[in-house]
Amino acid sequence: MERKTRLAPGLTGLADGYRPQPGVPDEMMDASGGIRPVWRGFLRHLAGLSPDDLHRRFARGDQYLRDAGVFFRQYSAEGSDERAWPLSHVPVLIDEAEWQRLGAGLIQRADLLEALMADLYGANRLVAEGVLPAALVAGNPEWLRPMVGIAPRGGHHLHFLAFEVGRGPDGDWWVLGDRAQAPSGAGFALENRVATSRVFSDFYAEAHVHRLAGFFRTFRDALQDLQADPHGRVGILTPGPLNETYYEHAWIARYLGFMLLQGEDLTVDSGQLKVRTVAGPEPVSVLWRRLDGAYADPLELEGGSQLGTPGLVSALRHGSTTLVNNLGSGVLETRAFLAFMPRIARALLGEELRLPNIATWWCGQEAERAHVAANVSRMLISPALSTRQPIEDDLAALAEGRPAPRDPVAWLEREGAGLVGQESVVLSTTPAHIGGALVPRPMSLRVFLARTPSGWQVMPGGFARIGRTPEPRAVAMQHGGAAADVWIVSETPVEAASLIPAQGRQLQAREGALPSRSADNLFWLGRYVERTEGLMRLLRARHVRLAETGDANAPLLAAVAPLFRGQGVDPEEGIPKGLIQTLRSAIASAGQVRDRFSPDGWSSLADLDKTMRRMAERVAPGDDAARALSALLRKITGFSGLVHENMYRVTGWRFLELGRHVERGAGMAAVLATLADPFAPDGGLDLAVEVGDSVMTHRRRFAVTTSRETVVDLLALDAMNPRSILFQLDGIEEQVRLLPGATASPMPDLLRLVLRTRTNLATERAEQLDTQALWALRGAIWEISDLITDSWLR
Repeated sequence: MERKTRLAPGLTGLADGYRPQPGVPDEMMDASGGIRPVWRGFLRHLAGLSPDDLHRRFARGDQYLRDAGVFFRQYSAEGSDERAWPLSHVPVLIDEAEWQRLGAGLIQRADLLEALMADLYGANRLVAEGVLPAALVAGNPEWLRPMVGIAPRGGHHLHFLAFEVGRGPDGDWWVLGDRAQAPSGAGFALENRVATSRVFSDFYAEAHVHRLAGFFRTFRDALQDLQADPHGRVGILTPGPLNETYYEHAWIARYLGFMLLQGEDLTVDSGQLKVRTVAGPEPVSVLWRRLDGAYADPLELEGGSQLGTPGLVSALRHGSTTLVNNLGSGVLETRAFLAFMPRIARALLGEELRLPNIATWWCGQEAERAHVAANVSRMLISPALSTRQPIEDDLAALAEGRPAPRDPVAWLEREGAGLVGQESVVLSTTPAHIGGALVPRPMSLRVFLARTPSGWQVMPGGFARIGRTPEPRAVAMQHGGAAADVWIVSETPVEAASLIPAQGRQLQAREGALPSRSADNLFWLGRYVERTEGLMRLLRARHVRLAETGDANAPLLAAVAPLFRGQGVDPEEGIPKGLIQTLRSAIASAGQVRDRFSPDGWSSLADLDKTMRRMAERVAPGDDAARALSALLRKITGFSGLVHENMYRVTGWRFLELGRHVERGAGMAAVLATLADPFAPDGGLDLAVEVGDSVMTHRRRFAVTTSRETVVDLLALDAMNPRSILFQLDGIEEQVRLLPGATASPMPDLLRLVLRTRTNLATERAEQLDTQALWALRGAIWEISDLITDSWLR
């Protein structure tokens, strides 16, 4: 008889309404101590699965995340590294009615934060009337004085918010933190949903779980409606690939069809924010900021920032751009503000908070400081103005109630105005599948709200952090925590939402603007991938001959050595470090354009890198290395086929193609100049044909053995051979003519040089194309590359 999934003590029989025993997750229990109805069907389904079936299902979800390239960046003393996304496969289930109550409290809080933001950068009534201490504003590094008095275009400072919430064992929800600076996690929440729905595809299809796509569609439409200029663009501003959540930035940009921009992509001209594209500057009407506000403008804010755009604040003053969220919103995350939120709500909204936040006392006031000192054993004492500490550590500290690492009473007396005390909380637990069983683990939840024309909309789901151990600190992903999907379950069927525009909205089909930086990275991606492949072919040919002769100092091997040294590669190694570094350069370029690069393409490059590094540890020169390089060549040509068969033929693809043609043409010119030289050692011509992947073609075209004329004709002058230099120049001319401004009058220098080089080569005869002419041809191709850079990539 097949075994079924093992439940933790107290979970057996819960689906049938039995009362729980100790060890049951709090999230599954209602106020009376029974199992919440929302969990019963899922538990019955789970209990009916065998361990093998469950293992296969979990593997299916994990495989999706690997194929999609989902990762998070983990930091350590040694630096940072991309880690596989830690999915907790069991979702968190919440009843629709309860979610609506939670959402109503968060919508009120979102309105409160908008009003607070308007006051802090406007009338400043809260400080003037003593509701909020002046020191918490004036001394706050997140309060950006240059933003005072700047009214946001459209009338709102905030458009996208997140709230970290937790539930106590008694079932009550609290707000643990407000996230208004550049909230992350919404994209990861959708990836969690896709992965989890594949794990439980049969149950999910019938479970009346609210879909997430409608939330993203509504917000996308709202951002497009904010555009003042019909020719403007919507962009997402990212700090770059080294940011912890860069994957999400690229993913959302690709999912919603927005440009992913870095600060250097943008410029401000006469108060108008513009993006530098290969077609010239284009206006940016809406910018979704995923960058800390202080670093957004080195001219008026953090002067040392290399991430921002000089003049961005002036563009906001001119009212030409809407920022999501406005600069300075990080001040709303100040930990000490939690102590004053009930009072601020009464002052600004005339209401009591519907959803309380974690009890907080600012220790700059004598009575509050005394209260914290008297109850220090159940308090967390931390910096009052802290906002930059990662939320995972904030939650861990709150949950554990860790005392300050010094005499707390003396610390309070000495630095009270810079400290807050917060009441320790115990997070509720949710089921996680660990060690083959469902066990309770602590949980926190991030909920997202987006502003729409009809008001705030709450994402019907969220992003849950699940502890790997019973210790509350384990909810932090940097400390081993996991992420789980959140299912909002209705009693009736739900809408099958998608990203298709709502009825009445028009689809606008236009080619996306290509930032010059993105074009540059695509150009170099093409070059580095082609360079890697060329080096592989040359190395394989060398190792084949080394295996045949056993003489590493043979004249032919010595003749090709300069071709390797010029690329920083040591041919004496089996899989040279220089070859690995060349591929890493390709991956670095691809990493800069993740929003324009398919997940399959990225996975293919990553797999090639992993395989190459593994081989480098054990492959010896000679026959062993030749076989390994053949395997690597199959992988890299598979990548090239994947990209070039599936990539849409727009401007980005043209720069990728230009990079390939430039590198292949210049590389072949160097090979021919070296191996077809009259003084080259015996076997050089055959090696050149092999490196040019044209052995069979040569046999068909020429019923003779290789000669200098046949090899030069095939690899330099044959316009039908995709490895020939002339073929590359034809490709360069074709792609250049399609680029913006390339065919203007008078004829640009680049097109003139391409035509001259191509015509000169096409009218040459093989016997006239001597070694000197081949090196000159290579120089002309490098000059073409430089002019491409000067014309579009700077």
